[in-house]
Amino acid sequence: MFNKIVRGALTLAGVSVGYAIAMLLVKLATIQSLIQIPEITPIMGIVIRVIGVVAGGIIFFIITPWLMEKGVSSANFVEGELQKIPTTDMLIGAIGLIIGLVIAYLISNLLMGISIPLVGTILSIMLYIFLGYLGVSLATKKRDDLGNLSALFKRNIPLKEKVETKKEISSIPKVLDTSVIIDGRIADITRTGFVEGPIVIPEFVLEELRHIADSSDSLKRARGRRGLDILNLIRKELAVEVQITDKDFEDVAEVDIKLLKLAQFMGGKVVTNDYNLNKVAELQGVPVLNINELANAVKPVVLPGEEMVVQVIKEGKESGQGVAYLDDGTMIVVEGGRKHIGQTMGVLVTSVLQTAAGRMIFAKPKLLVDKSA
Repeated sequence: MFNKIVRGALTLAGVSVGYAIAMLLVKLATIQSLIQIPEITPIMGIVIRVIGVVAGGIIFFIITPWLMEKGVSSANFVEGELQKIPTTDMLIGAIGLIIGLVIAYLISNLLMGISIPLVGTILSIMLYIFLGYLGVSLATKKRDDLGNLSALFKRNIPLKEKVETKKEISSIPKVLDTSVIIDGRIADITRTGFVEGPIVIPEFVLEELRHIADSSDSLKRARGRRGLDILNLIRKELAVEVQITDKDFEDVAEVDIKLLKLAQFMGGKVVTNDYNLNKVAELQGVPVLNINELANAVKPVVLPGEEMVVQVIKEGKESGQGVAYLDDGTMIVVEGGRKHIGQTMGVLVTSVLQTAAGRMIFAKPKLLVDKSA
C-alpha cells in the first residue's frame, strides 16, 4: 500500500515536472529576439503542455521503482554514516549549517537582481551549497575553540558558579585502559578516595581482557583473569560509580586510539600506566592520569646525608656492590655491601638518581645491625 502511494505521488510529481518543462518551452516564444524559433500558436501551446504532462507522468511512473530502491539504499547509507558521528558534532554542525544558510539568504537577495535570465538563480543555489558546507565544516573543526569561549567570561562568573565548576571538574570521567586494570593498583588508589568522578570501562577493553584471559599462554591467561578480578572488585566493593559504555569506533582498529577518541568524546581522562599511550595522548591533547607517575610522586623524599636501615638482598652490577630495596620498591645500591648480603645494616645516603623507570638511591655502609634485634 505504501509503495503504491509513493508511486502515485512520484507520478504526480512527474506530471508537474512535465508541465513545468512545457511551460518553459512555451515561454521561449517571448525571447525570439535571442533564439530563432517558430511562433507558437495557442493550439500548439496546449499540445505542448499535454505532451509534457503525459510524458512526465509516464517517465516518472516507470522509473519510480528504481527511484524508491535508490532512495532506500541512500537513506540506509546516510543513517549508518550519521550513527558514526558523535551527537555533539551533529548539533554543532547543524548550528553551523543554519548560520551558513542565513548568510547565503542575505547575499542571494542581491544576486537575484541580475537581469540575465537564470544566472541569478544558479549563482544563488551555488551560494547556498557553498556557505552551507562551509558553515558545517568550520563549526565541526572549531568545536574545541567554541567550547573555550566561556573562558572569556570567567572574570564575571559569580562565586556560586565557580563552586559548581569545581564540582563539575571532580566529576570528569576516568577511562581505564587494559594495562592499568591488569596492574591492579587502580583499585587501591580508588579505595583511598584519590580518584574522583565516574570510572568508565569501555566494552572493547572488556573484550580485550576476555581474549587475554582465554589465551593459551599461562602467563597471559593469569594476567587477563587478574584484570577481570580487579574490575569485579571495583564494581562490587568500592564506593565509586562505574560505567560500562558500548561506545565504539568501528573505523579504528587499535584499542589505544579508541580509548583516546572515547576520552575526547566524553570529555574525560585516560587512566593508564602505558608510557607509549601516555606520549600519544599528549600529542593529541588528551588528559592522562599515569599510575607510574603517581607512584613516583608519592615515594618518600630521600636526601644525601640521611641514614636508613636496609637489608642487602643481592649483589650489584659493579664489583663489591650490594642491592637493597625499600618497602615501595625503590632500589638502593650499597657500595661495599656485597659482603653483607643477607644482613640488615645501617647505610648513609650519598646520592639520589631519578630515572624514567623510577628512583635509585646510592649509599655506603654505616653500621651493622644485629638481625636478632
